[in-house]
Amino acid sequence: MILDGNSVLHRAYYALPDWRNRSGEATAGVYGFLSMMLKAIEDLRPTHLAVVFDHPSPTFRHTMYVGYQTNREKERQVSEDIWGQIEKLKIVLEKMGIPVYQVAGFEADDVIGTISTQRSAHSAQVIIITGDRDLMQLVNKKINLYMPIKGLSDTVIVDEDKVMERMGVHPKQIIDYKALVGDSSDNYPGVAGIGPKTATVLLAEYGTFENVVKKSGNAKVIAGYEGGELSKRLATIRTDAPVTYDREKCSVPSAQKITEVLQELGHKSLIKRMGGKTDESSSRPRLFE
Repeated sequence: MILDGNSVLHRAYYALPDWRNRSGEATAGVYGFLSMMLKAIEDLRPTHLAVVFDHPSPTFRHTMYVGYQTNREKERQVSEDIWGQIEKLKIVLEKMGIPVYQVAGFEADDVIGTISTQRSAHSAQVIIITGDRDLMQLVNKKINLYMPIKGLSDTVIVDEDKVMERMGVHPKQIIDYKALVGDSSDNYPGVAGIGPKTATVLLAEYGTFENVVKKSGNAKVIAGYEGGELSKRLATIRTDAPVTYDREKCSVPSAQKITEVLQELGHKSLIKRMGGKTDESSSRPRLFE
């Protein structure tokens, strides 16, 4: 089981009230992240677990296209409450014995894609916890997504059929779909004048973006080829990131270990979910208080 750290933290933060510690620092993201992680462990019973975060340095995509994710930089400036919790979350995960992966020059998606591909090649079943539809391109017989629908507890397993149902294209066509329609969240263009409905019709008939360009005769696609070709390269998740997965270190920690850390955090409801008892007599200051 691989958690898409930034996606899950972002989802968790907005799913909960604006909780803060005594110092006024936001805490909802950490609590919500752990809540979603524990639910996934309970539901999926994984044998191994890892968390992947974006690296703060620019990626090869920023070099490829100067406008890539420029809108997210503005979002980051106004949402420091969310991203300021990443370092705290890393401390919690380290205490639990859950490894965190980041690779300079690559996004979390590329690291997830690399680890997922490596493990599935060794016959492992992989489930990725994410709210990011870009990762649907990784879905196959061995790799599924576990995606929140509403809040933190309403989730769905996304397999190949679910991708087709939700997006109108097969997993391998997600990058061709993105080539045609672009992506406003990552700020890349696609083909001007081509929307989701037209894109799904064209891909159902021609299969790939390249075939649509060569065979469809669609004037908008021909005129917008450069934007589409760039968008496809930006949308493609790399599976060759320089990351070494350590299977031994990724074993799911014991319930006892997780509960000990939850005690330090003072998360009573999560402790009860783990079947433990809260330590009301402890005079220790809580972690991050």
